[in-house]
Amino acid sequence: MSKIVLATDLGGTNLRMAAVGEAGDILFRTRSKTPATRSRHEILELIAELAGECKNEVGSQGEIIAFGIAAPAVIDHEVGVILVAPNLPDLNGLAISEYLTRSVGFPVLLENDATAAAIGEQWKGACQGVSSAICLTMGTGVGGGLIIDGKPLRGIDGTAGEVGHICVEPFGVPCACGSNGCLEQYASATAVVRMTEELIASGRTSTLAGINEYTSYDVYNAGVAGDGVAREVFASVGFYLGIALGGLINVLNPQAIVFGGGVSDSWDLFIGPVEAQIAKRAFYQPAQRVKLMRAKLGDDAGILGVARLAFAD
Repeated sequence: MSKIVLATDLGGTNLRMAAVGEAGDILFRTRSKTPATRSRHEILELIAELAGECKNEVGSQGEIIAFGIAAPAVIDHEVGVILVAPNLPDLNGLAISEYLTRSVGFPVLLENDATAAAIGEQWKGACQGVSSAICLTMGTGVGGGLIIDGKPLRGIDGTAGEVGHICVEPFGVPCACGSNGCLEQYASATAVVRMTEELIASGRTSTLAGINEYTSYDVYNAGVAGDGVAREVFASVGFYLGIALGGLINVLNPQAIVFGGGVSDSWDLFIGPVEAQIAKRAFYQPAQRVKLMRAKLGDDAGILGVARLAFAD
């Protein structure tokens, strides 16, 4: 009988779940909005409910052997505890693996969402066959997952890969982590909107001026259409990404850097400055060797990553 893993990507906005086969094929998927209260009780109930839905849909196709969770949090991978979840603080300190093992009836594995995405991209995505890679998730924030010598690098405290909190401006914009000038404040969707607003407020002319609310995607579209402010903002995104990545290339000497998340869709507007800063700041040979590439798996990256871990466990 074939083996199946149930895998979920727990986000601050959406909770996605899928039943995944051994070859990485998604047999069934479902999703729901993350409870507005963001309470641990309601989140755990929703996970159990969606797990039951998946189980009913695929139970006859094989044996469900495990359950994997990709969470936007600092975690203790070994014991399955969420240590700090900035966007879901009611989950802080929750032994989620132990709780859900009792609830869903399968062993439960927990992984950081960006690390899971990196594992997924290595298994079925952009960096198949690559043994060392840095994977960025550029969304509301900036996350990172590290694959070194074929294995995920988590660090002794589970915080390895926090690329978004590399300081790129020592006296820059305050960050929610408590520091200033973190990459997340210059290369996330939130940052794109903030930087655009700042330039317009300074008197710069833009097609976005006078619009009460817009998204980073709107800024991207304006940039594609030739808007000078939008193009300057994405040039800044590339500049700061290049500073951070130049240092990481020197330290980790990766084969590939993979860009995922919604902001990565603006690749054509930021990748030139990224390449320029890497060439300027990183050692020549590793800078020439590293391949910059776009992620391929989209929202499935984290789901496939935790499934891969569960099959290998």
